[in-house]
Amino acid sequence: FAKKHILSDLIIGLSSLSAECSFGGRSYSLEDTWHPDLGEPFGVMHCIQCYCEPQKHRRGKKFGKVNCKNIKQDCPDLDCDDPVLLPGNCCKSCPKDTKKQSDPLLDGFEFLNENSKDDDLHKSYNDRSYQSSEDTNPGESRSDFVALLTGVTNSWLPSSSGVARVRLTLTRTSLTFSITYERTSRPTKVVFMDSDGTTAFEYKIPKEPSDMICGVWKNVAKPLLRQLQSEQMRISMATSGSRGGELEGKIIKHRALFAETVSSILTSEKENSGMGGIAMLTLSDSENNLHFILIMQGLIKHKEPVMVPIRVQLVHRQRVLREIRANITSHDPDFAEVLTNLTSRELLLLYRGQLEITIETQGQDPRRISGFITSRKSCDTIQSVMSSGDTLTPGKTGGVGSAIFNLHSNGTLDYKVQVAGLSSEVLGLTIELKPRRRNKRSILYDLTPEYSKSSGQAEGSWSPMEARYIHMLLQNELFINVATAHYQEGELRGQIKALPYSGLDVPRYELPTPLAGYFVSPPVRTGASGHAWVSVDKQCHLHYEIIVAGLSKADDSTVNAHLHGLAEIRDLEDSGSSHKRLLTGFFGSQAQGVLKDISAELLQHLDQGTAFIQVITKMNPQGEIRGRVHVPNSCKLGVGGDGEEAEFGDFFVKDPEEIKKDPHTCFFENQYHAHGSNWTPNYDPCFSCSCQKRTVICDPVICPVQTCSRTIQPEDKCCPVCDDRKEPKDMKALKKVEEHPEGCYFEGDQTMHAPGTTWHPFVPPFGYIKCAVCTCKGSTGEVHCEKLTCPVLTCSHPVRRSPSDCCKECPEEERTPAGLQHGDMMQGDGPRKCKFGKNYYQNSDSWHPWVPLVGEIRCINCWCDHGVPKCQRKQCPILSCSNITRTDGSCCPKCAGEQRRRQATTCDLIKVNQQYSVRK
Repeated sequence: FAKKHILSDLIIGLSSLSAECSFGGRSYSLEDTWHPDLGEPFGVMHCIQCYCEPQKHRRGKKFGKVNCKNIKQDCPDLDCDDPVLLPGNCCKSCPKDTKKQSDPLLDGFEFLNENSKDDDLHKSYNDRSYQSSEDTNPGESRSDFVALLTGVTNSWLPSSSGVARVRLTLTRTSLTFSITYERTSRPTKVVFMDSDGTTAFEYKIPKEPSDMICGVWKNVAKPLLRQLQSEQMRISMATSGSRGGELEGKIIKHRALFAETVSSILTSEKENSGMGGIAMLTLSDSENNLHFILIMQGLIKHKEPVMVPIRVQLVHRQRVLREIRANITSHDPDFAEVLTNLTSRELLLLYRGQLEITIETQGQDPRRISGFITSRKSCDTIQSVMSSGDTLTPGKTGGVGSAIFNLHSNGTLDYKVQVAGLSSEVLGLTIELKPRRRNKRSILYDLTPEYSKSSGQAEGSWSPMEARYIHMLLQNELFINVATAHYQEGELRGQIKALPYSGLDVPRYELPTPLAGYFVSPPVRTGASGHAWVSVDKQCHLHYEIIVAGLSKADDSTVNAHLHGLAEIRDLEDSGSSHKRLLTGFFGSQAQGVLKDISAELLQHLDQGTAFIQVITKMNPQGEIRGRVHVPNSCKLGVGGDGEEAEFGDFFVKDPEEIKKDPHTCFFENQYHAHGSNWTPNYDPCFSCSCQKRTVICDPVICPVQTCSRTIQPEDKCCPVCDDRKEPKDMKALKKVEEHPEGCYFEGDQTMHAPGTTWHPFVPPFGYIKCAVCTCKGSTGEVHCEKLTCPVLTCSHPVRRSPSDCCKECPEEERTPAGLQHGDMMQGDGPRKCKFGKNYYQNSDSWHPWVPLVGEIRCINCWCDHGVPKCQRKQCPILSCSNITRTDGSCCPKCAGEQRRRQATTCDLIKVNQQYSVRK
C-alpha cells in the first residue's frame, strides 16, 4: 500500500498544498530536498530529487508544493576513462574519487565527533566532551540548545521574579523541548519567535499537575532551522495568576548540555527583579572534580562592559563548603570553573539535592541569585532493551528483556524489569559497568531478590545510589544483564540509556510490549529483541514507539514493522490488508508515528488483545520479532475515548474549521464534507454520496435481490425487505439500527447494519458494487461479503448491457465490447484485472513499470496476479571482485576487469573475422 501511495504521488502531479509538504506518507519541511523511496523492489530513486517549494496564498499564508526533477542531466563531465557508479549515487565518478557526496538534507546540522571544535566549549568541562559515532543513529544528526527565560524588563508592566530553563534538542527537522521553572505559576503557552520577532510556532501548555513541560515542534521550516543554528531565535512564555508575568530569553547552542548530569535554576528573593540564571554541572570521568558553567541574566546593571566581581559558593544548610571569586562583564555574564577533589560527603549531598549554589555580586548594591542543585530533569525516558545479540558472548536465543527507570531528585532510582522467552530459569538480574577486561563483568547492583519467577518481572528501588553511579547512569554508561541456568554469564544484556522525548502520546511510565523471536509462529532463534509503547487517543488515533536491539548491521538498514490483527494466525498473507498496517518512521533501530485511519476491526483487535506488532528484516521476511498488543479502547463502533457516541456516518469526527482548510474538502448542499466521507444527500434519501478530492460522487442505492416470495417497503428505508409474517425467522424484516446495538459496522459505507440484513457494498469511489452481497452475521458483529457467481454462457462474445451490471449476457447479435471499461474493474466474472499507474492490465500480463521523470525501468518486471500487481527486481549474481562497475543499460553490476576482458575478447574475434574475410 505504501509503495502504491508513493507511486501515485509521482503520477498525479507531485503537489501538496499545506504548511508543509506531504509525500509518500511522510511530511517534509519547507525547502527540504529528498530522493523518493518507492519501496521494494524499486528502492530509492537517486536520480530523482524532490523539493518542498515554499508558496504564498493571496493572504500571505505559506504552504508547500512538491516539485520533483530528474538530476541525471546535471551530472558533471568526467575526465577519467572508466567512471564507476557507486551505490547510493546518481552520477558516476572516477574510481579514485571516493569522497562522499554531502546530503543537502543534512546541511546546516552539527555532528558531534572527535575532530569537531567549538569556541564556547571549555575542554576542562568534561573529560569526554564529544559524542562518539557509536552513540548516534545512522543518518541522524542531533544538536542541543538551551534558553534562560527571565522576566521582561523593557516593558511598563512589573517584571516577573520567575525563571525558566528550556532544554531543546533538534533531531532532523523536529525540535523537542523540556521546560522547568521556579517562582512562577504554571505557564499557559510557549511562543517561538524568529529574528524579526514574528511568532513562528506557538505551543499551548496542557493543564496538568506537573512541574515539567514537554513539547515538540515538528517539521521546522528550513529558514527557521538556519536561524536556530545561528542563534537568532527567542522564546517567550506567558504565565497567569498572582505570580504571573512574561518570561523571555534567547536560544543558544551549548555543547555543555551533552555532558550535564546535575543542574540548578537560580532565582532572586526580590520581587519583580527580572534576574535569574542556570547552572550546568557534571563530574569528571575519572576524578571527583565538579565542572560547572553559569549562564546569568539581569545580575549586572551596567550596560557598558565593566568588570564586576562575583562570589560563587556551594552551601549546605547555610554552611559554606566551597567558594570561588571571579570577574564577569555585562557583555559576557557566563562563567565556567572547576571545583577539584570533592569529598565523598560533598558528592553524596550533591546528588541528593541538598547542596545550594549561590552567586552574588560584590560592591555597592549587591545582587544575589541562588538555587538547589538536583539531578538533571528531562522529558526523556531512561530505558533498556535486552537482547541475546548484545551479550558479552553474542548468541541467538529469541528471548527479550525490557526495563524502565525513574531517577528522583534525592538520588533514588526506581526500576521495572520484565523478561520473556528465556531458555531456562533466571539466576541473576544485575546492573553492571562495561567490562574492563574481555568477558569480565563488573556488577554494581543486584536486582535478583526482587525478581518474580511467576510474572517474569522485577520492581523496586536502588537507594542510596552513589554519586558516581548516578553520573554514569545519566551518561548512558550502565548496562543490565540477565543470567540463566544455560547462559550463566548472560543470556540477555542491554545498555541503559535515555530515549529522547518524541511528543507522542504513549505511556512511557508503564512497561512496554516486549517483542521477541520467541513470540513468532514458529519461533525464531534470533539475537534481536525489542519493545513498543502503543496507545489510542480520544480521536481513535494510534500512537506507537518501537525500539529494537541486537540486530546485525546488515539487518539494521532493512527493518520494517507492521501492526496486525488476529494474533493467533500463522500465515500472515491470509490475514487480509484490512487487518495489517505498515508502521512507518523507522530511523536506525527506532520507529515512531501516528496512525489515524484505522479500521474498526483492527481497533477491536487492539481492545481485545488479539493484535500484535511484527518486525521483519531482510533475513527473516516472515517475522524476526513479534509481540502481542493490548490497548483497551472504545473506538470499535465509532465511540470516542470520552464515552460519548459519535455519528456512525462519520467514524472520525473532525473539526469543521479544519475541514474547511483542507484543499480536498467538498462543498455540497451548503455543507463542507471531508475527503473520503460518505453521507445521504437531502435531495433524495435513496442516494449515497462520497467526497473524493473536491469531487462529489452520488450513486443510487442498489437494492439486493430478495429470495422470499413476499416483500414489504418500509417507509424509512429505500429497499424492500421480506415480510416476516410469511417468511421464516432467518428472513426477518429490516429493523432500525437502534434496536440492534450488537449489529455490524461496515467500513465501506460507514454505516451500522442490523443482524441478518444483506446489502450491496459501497466502495468509494466506485459506488455500489452489484457483484457482491454482504451479510451481517447476528450478534458477532462480523460482516461476510461474497462475490456473486455468474452463469456459464454459451456465446463466444458476451456483453455487459450496463457498466453497473454484474454479469455479462449473450447479445442478440454477437459483438466485441470496445476497450476495457473502468467499470469492468469491479465486475464479478472472469479473472480480475490490475490497475498500475494509469494503465489497466489483464490477468497474467507482464510489463516494465514506467515512473515519471525516469521512464521505463527495464530492470524491474511486473505482472498481474488475479487483480494484484506484483513487481520484482532482476536478481543479480553476487560478485567477489573489489572493483565493481555498472554500464549504461545493464541491470546488474559487473567486475571491471571482467568487462575489459570481454571487450578485448570481442575485439579479437572481430579481428579474426576480418582476417578470415580477407583471406577468402
